[in-house]
Amino acid sequence: MIFCVEDDNGIRELMLYTMKAQGFEAVGFPNAAAFWEAMRGAKPELILLDIMLPDEDGIEILKKLRSYVVTVDIPVIMATARGTEYDKVIGLDLGADDYLVKPFGMMEMMSRIKAVLRRAKPESAPRVLKSGGLELNDTGHEVRAAGQSIELTRKEYELLRLFLQKPGTVFSRDALLSSVWGVDFAGETRTVDVHIASLRTKIGEAGDCIKTVRGVGYRWEAEP
Repeated sequence: MIFCVEDDNGIRELMLYTMKAQGFEAVGFPNAAAFWEAMRGAKPELILLDIMLPDEDGIEILKKLRSYVVTVDIPVIMATARGTEYDKVIGLDLGADDYLVKPFGMMEMMSRIKAVLRRAKPESAPRVLKSGGLELNDTGHEVRAAGQSIELTRKEYELLRLFLQKPGTVFSRDALLSSVWGVDFAGETRTVDVHIASLRTKIGEAGDCIKTVRGVGYRWEAEP
C-alpha cells in the first residue's frame, strides 16, 4: 500500500491512477490531518509526501515519521515545487529516501517508487557486523563499542552499515549519496563530508578506520 499526501486534487488523482495502473494499491490524502488519521489504522509500504500542504507541511510530517519507532523505517519520497538545494538537503538529511521536483512525469515517479521499494527490501546481509572495535546489530538498529551504545542519526547509521558490509571498498561521494540518500545528488556532495565527519567523531577511535581516498571518496580499513 502506498500513501500519497498531495493537496492538489488533480495531481493527486493522476498519481493514484498511475500507481494503480502499474499494479500498486494506493490511497490519497489532501492534507496532514487525513493522512495521520489513516496512519492510525495502517502502515504503508511507502509514502509520497508533498512539502507544501495546507495544514502541516511535509517537512514537519517527515520529522514525526522519523521520530516514531513504528514509522521510522517507512520509505518516504518528498515532492517539492521549488526544487531548491535547501529543500532537498533538509528533506534528505531528515531521512527522506528520494525526492521529486514538480512538475514531474508519471513515469519518473514510478521509476523512483520502484527503486526505493527495491532498496527497502530486506537483504541477506549479516544482521550483526563487527569491525574496528565496533559491533553493529542491524536487527536492533544499534551500534556498540566496548559495551557502550553509540547514538547515530539514521544516515550516519546507514553509512556505517555500508562501510562494515564492504570493508576495503572505495566509495565515491556520489556512490554514497546514491546508496544512502537514494538519489543522484550531483554537485552537492558536501552533505557526505559533513556526515562522515560527524560519524568519525561519534564512533571515537574507530573513526580512524574511515579512510579518505583523495579525489575519490572514502573506504573502511580496519586493522586485522
